[in-house]
Amino acid sequence: MARRVVDEHMRRYYDERAREYDDWWLGRGLFEARPRPGWSEEVEELISVIDALPPARTLDVACGTGMLTRHLTGELVALDQSDAMVAVAAERMPDVPVVQGDAVPLPFDDGEFERIFTSHFYGHLLPEEREPFLVEARRVARELVVVDSALRDGVAAEEHQERILNDGSRHTVYKRFFAPEELAAELGGGRVLHAGGWFLAVAASLCG
Repeated sequence: MARRVVDEHMRRYYDERAREYDDWWLGRGLFEARPRPGWSEEVEELISVIDALPPARTLDVACGTGMLTRHLTGELVALDQSDAMVAVAAERMPDVPVVQGDAVPLPFDDGEFERIFTSHFYGHLLPEEREPFLVEARRVARELVVVDSALRDGVAAEEHQERILNDGSRHTVYKRFFAPEELAAELGGGRVLHAGGWFLAVAASLCG
């Protein structure tokens, strides 16, 4: 029951946030006055890292609005639990199948993909949710690429954040921040693709 309540809360939060989610990436709206030195430049660096990934049959888990999905190359499928996020992503990427569904279990066959990509999803998983997701990732793909938030000075490694949307509603969200090598080890070993002040990206083999 607790897991279902968490899922419903997160689904509702991201449904309500969908149309303003890109403001976070682009520094608009409530984020325009927030001091984030080097943010825009690092977003471009991160996009370059994603652009450089070899083409592969890729599933983007928790694709959100497709902000990063569109920079992946190869045959793509995008998945998100939020109907509103799916609608935005489908509008942005009319040539990519965008599916509404959960990450555990993934609604795909064994070995259906070469790579799973996920951005700012793994860091929201509670301790008991992480291994089930990794089990599902290993089931359907050979590689996992995780993009998430970098651990930086003045930020706890994990916290419950209060997030305020444009309509003034307040939502509590669990969030982790990672050191690159620690995330690579947690994923079972892998290589660091990007290690910046705001973001990190790690690629891990899911074979063997």
